[in-house]
Amino acid sequence: MSLFAMSDTHLSLSTDKPMDIFGSRWQQHDKRIREAWENTVGDGDTVVVAGDISWAMSMDEALTDLAYLDRLPGRKLIGRGNHDYWWGTVYKMKKFFVEQNGLSTIDFLYNNAYETESFVVCGSRGWWGDAGLCPSGVDYEKIVAREALRVGMSLDAGERLLAAARERGEERELLVFLHFPPIFRDYRCDEIISVLRQHGIKRCFYGHIHNSYDTPPVFEDGGIEYIITSADYLEFKPLFIEKRS
Repeated sequence: MSLFAMSDTHLSLSTDKPMDIFGSRWQQHDKRIREAWENTVGDGDTVVVAGDISWAMSMDEALTDLAYLDRLPGRKLIGRGNHDYWWGTVYKMKKFFVEQNGLSTIDFLYNNAYETESFVVCGSRGWWGDAGLCPSGVDYEKIVAREALRVGMSLDAGERLLAAARERGEERELLVFLHFPPIFRDYRCDEIISVLRQHGIKRCFYGHIHNSYDTPPVFEDGGIEYIITSADYLEFKPLFIEKRS
């Protein structure tokens, strides 16, 4: 009953978006994901995939990619990234992927939280840590405020699961999985960092970052550890998350 994480799978099994144009590390990355996953993750385990899952533009296009993940061992908790243009409401995604197409190992991490044997998993997309990095024509302040609210909603849901576990005499660690890093080098998203601190978060996992292979796997800021989970950084092997006493 272990917990793993790996974001940024960037699958394109039904679209013409080869990832090896971004470097040799990405050659046949879908096969590398499958092989490493099958050698690492068991059927009783959970893997958090925090965004940039598929290059698809619609749920119909994304079905092939999500079915690929669905066939891999374990339960998958998937979140939204900035390239997940196929993403819809949780209701529509559950209806299409689960009810209509029978994907049985995927759940959606969006304004909610999930419990595993040792952890409570929370998360959201997050946003760029600096307005200058945003796409043009985007209201940075509005989106950051909305994303901070969503992180808070997920953490509130997580706190309720923690309380229920404590009533059963069980302890869990509250973990956060974001697509965008709340802090990276000189960029900070203080609105989201503030929410993490308010909830006493000790570990925050993030993706989005590519080709920065000199990035430390873990860094600490203000009492919070930030851990990168981008698939290419992990060489496409899901990251095992250790339980802490």
